Amino acid sequence: MQFWITLTFAVLLATTICHVMAAVAAPAPAAQVAAPAVQKFHLTPHDLQILEGTDTLLRCEVSNRAGKVQWTKDGFALGFSAVIPGFPRYSVLVDAKQNAYNLQIKNATLEDDAEYQCQVGPAAGNPAIRANAKLSIVAAPSSIVIEGYARNARVEVEERQNLTLHCIAENANPAAEIVWFQGEVPVSTAPIVTVNQTAPKRFTTSSTLQLQPRAEDDYKEFSCEARHKALPPDVPMRAQVQLSVLYPPGAPFFEGYSQGEPLHRGQEVQVACRSRGGNPPAQLTWYRNGVAISSPQRTSGRLSENVYKFTAAAEDNGANLVCEATNLLATTPLRAELNLTVLYAPKDVYLSGANQAKVGDSVQLSCVTAPSNPQARISWSINGRPLDNSTYKTTSSTDGGWVSSSNISLTIDTQSRTFIAVCHALNTELTQNVVGSHTVNVLYPPSPPLLTGYNDGDILISGSILKLQCSSAGGNPPPTLQWYKNDKIINAPSKLVDSKITSELSLLVNASDNNAIYKCKVQNAAIDIPLFATKTLGVHFPPETVKISVVPKNLVPGIRAKLICDSSSSNPPAKISWWKDGIPVEGLSLANRPGLWGGSVSTLEMYVNITQDLDGIVYTCQSHNEVLQRSVHETISLDILYPPKFETPQSTTFVGVEGAPFHVELLASGNPMVISYTWTKDGLPISSNSLSGQRLISDGPRLNISRLSRNDAGVYICEALNSQGTALLEIQVAVEYAPTITAVSEGRSFVAGEPAVLACHIQARPLEAAHVRWSRDGYDLATRTISSFENGTALLQIASVERSDIGNFTCIVDNQRGAPAAQNVLLVVQTAPEIDHSPAFTRYAARLGVRAQLICRSLASPQPSFIWRRHGKDLKMQRRNKFKSAERQVDALNFESALLIENTSPDDYGQYECVVRNALGQASTTLEFSKPSRPDAPQQLRVGNVSDTGVDLNWTPGFDGGMQTYFRLRLKQHGEDKYKYVDAKPGHQNISLDGLKPGATYYFSVMAANEAGGSKFMPDIKLTLSKGSQPHSAEYTEKDELPNVMIIGITSAAMVLLVLNAALVAWFVIRRQNKSQSEAEPSNDDVYSKDDSQSVYKADVQKKAAASTYLVENVDIIQSTAYPPKYQESSMCTPPYPLCNPDFTRTLPNPKRHSQRNSATGMIEGMQMRSKDDHMLISNGLYIPSPSPASSLVIKGSYISSPSPAPPADGSYFNMSDKYMSYPPVTY
Repeated sequence: MQFWITLTFAVLLATTICHVMAAVAAPAPAAQVAAPAVQKFHLTPHDLQILEGTDTLLRCEVSNRAGKVQWTKDGFALGFSAVIPGFPRYSVLVDAKQNAYNLQIKNATLEDDAEYQCQVGPAAGNPAIRANAKLSIVAAPSSIVIEGYARNARVEVEERQNLTLHCIAENANPAAEIVWFQGEVPVSTAPIVTVNQTAPKRFTTSSTLQLQPRAEDDYKEFSCEARHKALPPDVPMRAQVQLSVLYPPGAPFFEGYSQGEPLHRGQEVQVACRSRGGNPPAQLTWYRNGVAISSPQRTSGRLSENVYKFTAAAEDNGANLVCEATNLLATTPLRAELNLTVLYAPKDVYLSGANQAKVGDSVQLSCVTAPSNPQARISWSINGRPLDNSTYKTTSSTDGGWVSSSNISLTIDTQSRTFIAVCHALNTELTQNVVGSHTVNVLYPPSPPLLTGYNDGDILISGSILKLQCSSAGGNPPPTLQWYKNDKIINAPSKLVDSKITSELSLLVNASDNNAIYKCKVQNAAIDIPLFATKTLGVHFPPETVKISVVPKNLVPGIRAKLICDSSSSNPPAKISWWKDGIPVEGLSLANRPGLWGGSVSTLEMYVNITQDLDGIVYTCQSHNEVLQRSVHETISLDILYPPKFETPQSTTFVGVEGAPFHVELLASGNPMVISYTWTKDGLPISSNSLSGQRLISDGPRLNISRLSRNDAGVYICEALNSQGTALLEIQVAVEYAPTITAVSEGRSFVAGEPAVLACHIQARPLEAAHVRWSRDGYDLATRTISSFENGTALLQIASVERSDIGNFTCIVDNQRGAPAAQNVLLVVQTAPEIDHSPAFTRYAARLGVRAQLICRSLASPQPSFIWRRHGKDLKMQRRNKFKSAERQVDALNFESALLIENTSPDDYGQYECVVRNALGQASTTLEFSKPSRPDAPQQLRVGNVSDTGVDLNWTPGFDGGMQTYFRLRLKQHGEDKYKYVDAKPGHQNISLDGLKPGATYYFSVMAANEAGGSKFMPDIKLTLSKGSQPHSAEYTEKDELPNVMIIGITSAAMVLLVLNAALVAWFVIRRQNKSQSEAEPSNDDVYSKDDSQSVYKADVQKKAAASTYLVENVDIIQSTAYPPKYQESSMCTPPYPLCNPDFTRTLPNPKRHSQRNSATGMIEGMQMRSKDDHMLISNGLYIPSPSPASSLVIKGSYISSPSPAPPADGSYFNMSDKYMSYPPVTY
């Protein structure tokens, strides 16, 4: 930089010398000229002192300036420019009129603190001049802190402990002064101050203050303040802390209770313990008799308080209360204590002694009080009269207070039945009297009991009711009465009326009451031995049960068994008899022996010879009490053990239907009835595991077949087994099944005039001639054919076949065992070729560059040969030639030949001849091959199923134009002006509509469309829907349902569009020519001017506007050529021909993805692998847009209106019934 300054001055000096030499060399003027004025400073800069961050101006004005002016900073030249490079905050403000060259510095920093010089360079006759000025930057301290503490922090320090505070003020210029304050008063102690330079022109001041705080310094604030000329005096810069001096608390003291002050039991008491001073505040703790008490504490400033609240109780008398105060600085707790005094009367008095006594007895009674303070005095009264002969004493209680006691002696006399003693305890200090009482009852014996209700010797009948009464009078306390039966207690209610107790016992007499002893016991405290009254009962009772036993237990045919009948106890003895199935039989050895409750047990035996016929025979034993005319009986069914035996079925053959479930159940009887069953077929066991998943499962006596098969037919054996033996039963299972046609006669052709036989081979069960029939629509089977049936084969014979007999005869078999079987049998009669002339086989189209396919179909027998011709000449069919052919047999009568045209060119379009020959003749037809075009209108619209609200429609398609064809249906209700449109699914020639109005009349029509455009709509069908029982009706009409006004309007709009289209095309041609010329001219400008860009933009907008004016949005146009975009890919080459190469199949380019055209080739980038037909379509102007609501179809540069909105991008199409019809998504 010094080099450049030196160089600058050298250049100025050289310039000055040149001017001087020029002046010397110049000729002297003729006359004397006055000397020019010398440059000098009019205003020189002066020293300044400013604040950091402010703006300043160093002034410099020059009179008679001749040289150049510049500023220097500490000897560094800043240059002659007003804008100083490298110093963005510096600038020279030049005022040419005033010759002012002021240096302006913005946002001054300490870097600007320097010596500045205003220099004026030398000029002719003018030496260089200079003027210096010192700029001083004053910077306030950036911060002030007390080291180690945050602002307004609390500083904890123990009392009289040394504390050092360091205050630092940083980054000031010049250094700042620090002043210490206690509160708002300056500290008298002199701090230690140091100043350090931390950076160039940056100074840090440090001030250290030494303190030794005392208790009164707690909560005081100490602050340090920075003083500096850059700081405003009204906004001081301070750092502040607050001292927290730690010191012990003061001694605790009480308020609210004084030592010795008496309290009454139940009194609410509050005693406050307080302590003043202490940091941290004192922690106050209560102790009662040495046990800590939980009580809340509160602190206000330096005063701590803990209030103990309690309700005075007897146990509080003499209780010791201690309050301790402590904190972190207290070495030992500070204590205050007191003792409580509580006055209370005794809570209760307790009396003890005998509760009852006899006349003449002496009874001792005692009365003791609960603790009392002071002691209580005791007095007595008997039946309300004071008593003086009592003793009295007082003792101290271990729980505190005094306990008083007194005893009296009482002699029982006959004057009263009850004595009531009352004890009075009086606390004279509190004037409270507590009373207790004790009752002594006088005892008297009751009278002997009296038992009535039964006379000795009476006979009772079992089941009768007996009531016994017992009573006793007198007695104190009233006696108790208890019933017994043979020393067993019986509960019965009793009642006391006028000192007389009575009780009644109601009995339902039974056998256990015979000879039973009933007792009535009376007793009270006055007697030691109870008083009794007794009765012994006599009862007649019948037998309750009969028991039959069999010897031996297991009965088998051929043995002699003994039946024994035992009757339960009866009084008098019972008579036993035997019965067999209701008929009396004789028994043997009737015997009686003693039984329960004083009765007799009877036994009767009988012998039986066991046979199998006796199984289940019922024997009855009856026991009869003749006196009571009551009897009881028991039955036994003989259980004779024998092997299983099957129930004989009506038939051993069981028939089932194939495919249906099949069940057979064979039951066997035997004893024991626990019988296991085993099923076998052809010697192999059938599984009984239902979880095995097999079709054949045995389930005990049942055979289950889940789905019967004809292979299940045969012999099955069921074996039944129990502990006594086995039994076998054999059955036959026959399976009937639906018919199946196993084979038909085919592959043979018959010569006209010869007999023909068609055969149909059948499998079925049952199968008879009546189950088989032949059918053919429109054919006279009765006169032309003879049918027969033998050995499972149905035959149809025709004596002499003709050309008209060609066709399918249907063999139908129905044996009512399932779905009928039917199969067509084709009768082939040899005939000359007959070519199919329908549009599908006479018109073809394909794009240029693709492989095209023309198909010729013919009916013939025997198999024909095909010849392809063009312009009268046979086409050469070689593998590498232009043309190839492939033939195939469609069915027994129809044959096809496909002509494949490689790489279609314009010369290939035209007519082709197909010649078909066989041994019986030949035929030929002409096929038309052309470029792809719009499809023909469908040929016929048919009505299918019709309901009240819906209809199914189908149609026959016409020529497809050589491309994938789509169909659109239009409909409207009678009386409406506008049509609604619905699109059929791609590849479908039918559509179903719903949501229609019942009974309404609708008009329907259909049109076809492909990528080239659309056909006309067919004539409308008029359809009236059914409503209730009213049937629907349909008719064809050629009437155009459009109003004339709409036709005229559409025609006018079309004419206007045609004119506008022509104008637009002409405008585009002229514009393209102009554009081509403008592009050919070279451009010298590397940027665009604003006017040019605006004109281009305007032209583009006009172009878009012009294009948009050709969009027609009338959805009611009838004859439309537009159609929604394709929904699936299509191909000109279809299987099954082997020469069809899928590599020739291509799809149209997606205009959204392939929009960049190569300027050299004219092709769209990204289409290198596409076929020529794609290129041809783009170069010829055929543009198929991607499916979006705003897209429209463009053909050869023309816009064509769409009769209905395009489908939404998600692949669904909104139809007339407000529902969505799903379409497959568009693929590219």
